[in-house]
This record gives sequence, C-alpha cells and structure tokens, in this order.
Amino acid sequence: MPKRTLILGLGNPILGDDGIGWRVVEMVQPFLTDAALEADCLAVGGLSLMERLTGYDRAVLVDAIKTGKQPAGSVSVFTLSDLPDLQAGHLSSAHDTSLQKALQVGRLSGAHLPEEIFIVTVEVQQVCDFSEQLSPELQTALPLAVRQVMEILRQGVDFPNS
Repeated sequence: MPKRTLILGLGNPILGDDGIGWRVVEMVQPFLTDAALEADCLAVGGLSLMERLTGYDRAVLVDAIKTGKQPAGSVSVFTLSDLPDLQAGHLSSAHDTSLQKALQVGRLSGAHLPEEIFIVTVEVQQVCDFSEQLSPELQTALPLAVRQVMEILRQGVDFPNS
C-alpha cells in the first residue's frame, strides 16, 4: 500500500518570494494522480502545521529560506533532522513553537504523524515586500524546485541533500 503523502507549500503568496512554496505546489499538483498523494498550501507553522500533518506517513514541505549562505534562487533538500530546531522562522511562529517540538508533542499525544519529512527550500533575499510576483532569481528556480519535489515523490526515501 502506498504511503499517504502530503505535499505542503508554506509561506505567504502576497509577500513576493515568500510565496515560492505555494507556487511550487501549484505546479506539482496537476501531476498528483495517485490517491495517496495530496497537496495543500498554508501560511502557518508550529502546532498548526503539525495538526495539518496528522494522518500522513510522509510529508514534503516547500518553503522559502533566508540563510545568507547561498545566492537567491538556490534550491536545497533536507530532512527535518537536517535542520536546526529553530524557535522562530518559517517552520515555526514566534507565538507558537518549532515544527520539531510540535511534532514531538503530537507524537506524545498519540497523533499519527509522518515518519519521513522532506523540506525543499529556495534561498531568498527578501520576504517582506508586498507583491504577488516572484523575483527573477526565484522565477528561474521554480522549475528546479518542482523537479526536486517530483524526485522525492518518485524515490520515496533517503533523498540526499542537494
């Protein structure tokens, strides 16, 4: 039986490059013909994100990331364990908790949560400009991020960092 997989675009689509996660998932969605695959877009983190992951075996999260270590438009793939347990940022909320802590609480409460969580990130420079348009760098990165998500869905497990 195929693993129930949720592909989530995170961010805010009216804050320019912060909407990259939504754009990627919108482009992936037409290819999700297997009933075990579901896609959604959210502007939440922490406990709310954990609640949305309930009931799935796998998850692929797509989000903007601002590390300052790579050029804008750089696409990377991580597992949740590869990321630091940050208390603020896109995978958490300043009024909430980190995704890692939220998942820990959910599991302790008996929730069925994904054992496999992959995160596809696209490096951004700015995520606070009101715009529905992606910067040229992120527009160029969009097809690569879509390919990374599709590759994760094809391979299933043990996807290496890119």
